[in-house]
Amino acid sequence: MSSRILEEGLSDSGRRPLLDYPDTSLSDSDTEGDAVFERKKRRHFNEAAQGPKFSYEEAVEEAGFGLFHGLLLVVCGWANASDAVEILCVSFLLPTARCDLQLSSSDMGLLTASIFLGMMIGGYVWGYLADQKGRQRVLVISLTVNGVFGALASLAPRFWLFLLLRFISGMGVGGSIPVIFSYFSEFQPRTKRGAMISGLATFWMAGNILAAGLAWLVIPNTFLSFQLGTLEFQSWRLFVVLCSIPSLSSALIFGLVMPESPKFLMEAGRVEAAVCVFRKMYNFNHRGNTKPFPVTELKISPTSEKGKIVANTKIQRISHRIRKVLEPIQKLFSDHLTSRSVLLLIIFFCISFGYYGLWMWFPELFKRIEDGGSPCANASQSSSSLQPANATCYHVKTEVYMEGFITAAANLPGNIFTIFMMDVVGGKVLLTFSLLLSGVSVFFIWAVQTKTQTLIMSCVFSAVSVIAWNALDVIGTELYPTQLRSSALGFFTGVGRVASILGNVVFGQLVDTNCAVPILLVAALLFIGGVAAIKLPRTKHAELT
Repeated sequence: MSSRILEEGLSDSGRRPLLDYPDTSLSDSDTEGDAVFERKKRRHFNEAAQGPKFSYEEAVEEAGFGLFHGLLLVVCGWANASDAVEILCVSFLLPTARCDLQLSSSDMGLLTASIFLGMMIGGYVWGYLADQKGRQRVLVISLTVNGVFGALASLAPRFWLFLLLRFISGMGVGGSIPVIFSYFSEFQPRTKRGAMISGLATFWMAGNILAAGLAWLVIPNTFLSFQLGTLEFQSWRLFVVLCSIPSLSSALIFGLVMPESPKFLMEAGRVEAAVCVFRKMYNFNHRGNTKPFPVTELKISPTSEKGKIVANTKIQRISHRIRKVLEPIQKLFSDHLTSRSVLLLIIFFCISFGYYGLWMWFPELFKRIEDGGSPCANASQSSSSLQPANATCYHVKTEVYMEGFITAAANLPGNIFTIFMMDVVGGKVLLTFSLLLSGVSVFFIWAVQTKTQTLIMSCVFSAVSVIAWNALDVIGTELYPTQLRSSALGFFTGVGRVASILGNVVFGQLVDTNCAVPILLVAALLFIGGVAAIKLPRTKHAELT
C-alpha cells in the first residue's frame, strides 16, 4: 500500500466514526489490468520504508487489550443475550398461549421445535455467508430477521401462522449465534481469548434471566391485555413483542458502529482495511497515548489473495456455487479435522437434545408441580386437565415464572466459575466434567419426589450445564481455521438444532404418558457427550489459524 494512502487514513481518523474503516477490497474493482499492477508495484516499492510486516496474532498484541474489548464484549454480549431471549420466550408463554392457540402437548412440542428447525437451516447458510461476505454484515441481517419476525408472531391469530413466524425468526437466530462467537474471538489476544469468550457466553445467562424476568412481570398480569381489532391481545403477546427488542437494537448497533473482523479482512486480502481496524483498536486501548500504532503492513497467506473462477455458462455458475456451499462440510471431515469433527458432532447432538429438550419444558413442568410432587408423578393428572379454554390457563400463578427465574439465575455460579477457570484448566476439562455432572443432575430430577427437591436439582442442572456450553463456545472457535470457523460453528449448531427438535418432539409426545423416558434419555445422552469430550484435542491458549 502507498504511504500517501496511509497518511490520508491517519489524518482522517479524527473525522471518521471511531469504529469505521475504509472498504478497500481488491475485489471491488472489475479491472485487473494496469491499475492492479501499479498498486502492487507501489506497495513493493514502499515496503522497506513502511517497516516490517506483522502477522495477525502480532497485530492483535500490538493493538493492546482494554477499552475496545470491553465495549466489544458489551455489544456482542447484548446480541448473544437477544438470541437467548428469542429462543427461551416460547417456553415461558406455553402455560398461557396453549389456551389461546388451542395447543395440545404435541403441538407445544412442535412449537418449541419450530425455532430450532429455523436455526438448523439458518446456522449453516448464515455461517457460510459470514465466511464469504463478512461477519458484520451477516450479523446485521440475521439479527434483523430474528427481531422482525419474532415481533410479527405476536399478531398471529392461529397456531400454524405463529409456528411459521417463529420458524423464520429461528433462521435469524441460527445465523447470529455461531457468527457472533467467530466475530468476537477474532478481536481477542491469544492469552485473553478463553476468558473473554467465556465472558461473552455469560450473556446467554443474562438473556435467560431477562426472558424469565419479563415473563414474571408481564404474563401473569392479564390487565395488560387489550383488544386489537378482532384479536384479543393477551399479556403473553405483549411479552413476545418485548422479547424482540434486544435483537432489533443489536442489529442497529452493529449496523452503525461495529467494524468488520480484522482476521476476515486479512483472509479476504483487504490488508489496508484490516490495518485500519487494528489502528482503531489501538486508539481505543491507548487513549491519551501519543505514540502512533506501529503496524503498517500485515502478513497474509497466499490463499488470502482472492482469485475467482469465472464460469462460462449459467449451469457452470450454479454448479460452482453449489460446490462452494458444500466445500466447507467436505473440509470439516477431511485429513486431520475428521476426528475432532466427529467428536464435536456427537457432543453437539447430546448436549442440544439434553439441554433444550429439558430446558424448554421447565415452565410447563413447574406448572405441573404446583400442587407438590414430581413432574412425572403429576403428568397424567395434568394431561387430563388440559382443555383448550381460557379458564384453565388464566390466572396463572406467579410461582411458575418465579421458579423459572430462579432456575435461570442459577446459571450465575457456573458462569463465574468458567470465566476464572477457562484459561487455567482449559475448555476440554471443563466440558468433560460439566457434561458428566449434568447427566447426574438430570437423573435426580427424575428421582426426587417433592416440588422443592425438583427446583433444587433443576438449579444444579442449570449451574453445571452452562459450564459445558461456555467451554464448547471456546473450543469451537479454536479447533478450526478462519476460513472454516463460522461454517464449522454453523454446521455443528445445525446438528444441535436437529437434536433440539427431536428433544422437544420427544418431550411433547411422551411427557403426558411416559415422562420418565425423555428425562432419563437426557441423562444418558449428556453422559455420552462427556465421554466423547475426553477424546478432543487440548486447545488452551491455541493460536488462531
